[in-house]
This record gives sequence, structure tokens and C-alpha cells, in this order.
Amino acid sequence: TRYEWYVLMEISSQEPDAAPPLLEGLLAEGIERGLVLDTALAASLEHRQAFWRLRETVSEAQKPVGGSIKHDVSVPIGRIPAFIAEADAAIQTVVPGCRPFAFGHVGDGNIHYNVFQPEGGDKAAFLARWKDMQDAVHSVALAHGGSFSAEHGIGVQKRDMLARAKDPVALSLMRDLKRLLDPRGVLNPGKVV
Repeated sequence: TRYEWYVLMEISSQEPDAAPPLLEGLLAEGIERGLVLDTALAASLEHRQAFWRLRETVSEAQKPVGGSIKHDVSVPIGRIPAFIAEADAAIQTVVPGCRPFAFGHVGDGNIHYNVFQPEGGDKAAFLARWKDMQDAVHSVALAHGGSFSAEHGIGVQKRDMLARAKDPVALSLMRDLKRLLDPRGVLNPGKVV
């Protein structure tokens, strides 16, 4: 059965025999409460590796879809559903017919919110809207108390956005710390601050 969302969850315990009943109990409670519709449990190390291979090949599987504008944002965990709903609406105002694809780390609020070009659309024309698309998605993340940057950091691409989203005092402190720790500017020159 196809579902709107899937969760890949792994638990561990210092007592090897404790993890399976704990997980089964958690899933049973989720089913009883209507939060879980179906489950698949790894019965071996090979099954576990096959489940994780699905997650690890997500980026590779996106390539044949065409143009993709990627976002690495974070929002408070409880705001993830609202963020996705609002971001889905916001991107349609930028490029009607574009296709959102969200995945990530639910446990820490990190969402890889990627947007594919409209089916049959022009890849170059879609990618030309990169900045507008990022502004739309990042604005929604910030409105939910999140950040336009998460797992992959600021780097060069998001450096200019930092000044718009960061408190000026915090940004000044970051620059001061950078100068203190790297007075000659040899550590990652031109990156972040």
C-alpha cells in the first residue's frame, strides 16, 4: 500500500533482547491510536541494511526527475506538518505545477525540502527561479521559528541570507569570534563570515 508518509525508525538497547519488544509495543500503541497505518520490521541485519538503502539512495533516485531546487531547513518538530503544508503552497506561487519532495530527520526537525520542475517543464527555466524558490521556502521555515540552514550549514550559497535572518548582535559576535580565532583569515576564507 502506498502512503503519504513513511518513517524509518531504528532503536537500540544495551540489552539486545530488550529492543524488539520495546519497538513492537511502541508500534502497537501507534496502531491503536491511529498514528501508524502499517509496519514492516527488519527480521535480520540484511533487512535492516535494505531499509536503510532506501533512505540512502533518495538523492540518487531524484536525478531522473529533472531539475531540482534543494533546501536544507530546520523547524521545531511540532511545526513540521504546518511548515510542509505552507511551503507546498508557497512554491506553487513561484512555479505553478512544481513538485515538492520532503524528507529528512524528523527527530531533529531537519527537513530536506526539494522541489522538482513541473512534469514536462523546461529545466533551465525552472532552475532560473532558484533564488525565488529558496526565498519562498526559507521564509516559511523562518516564520515557523526555524532556520534556512540545517545539516549542511551556511557555506557560500547561504552566506548573504545570514545577514537577513540572524540577529545583528549574534552576527557581530560571530564575526568577532572568527577574527579572534583566525586573525589572518586563512581558515575557510570567504565562507560564512
